[in-house]
Amino acid sequence: MGTADKKKLRAEAHTLKPVVMIGQSGLTAAVLAEIEQALNSHELIKVKIRAERDERKQINEKICADTGAELIQEIGQIAVIYRLNPDK
Repeated sequence: MGTADKKKLRAEAHTLKPVVMIGQSGLTAAVLAEIEQALNSHELIKVKIRAERDERKQINEKICADTGAELIQEIGQIAVIYRLNPDK
């Protein structure tokens, strides 16, 4: 994915609200399933991660590895994640 594509996605994501929140229990199977579902229907989503910086980085990497999505942007507790849905 090129820089221009990412820039476009960041602009699109600007108005989005987080669809998934990851709290104290961390990245559970249920939360991952929710993220999968959100990616299937929206492609571009925001996830709010309530954790320390290092832990947020690990959670973002795990989300992307498990879902095949790409991290577009990370600002504070908000991660913008994208995965193309070929059926859309």
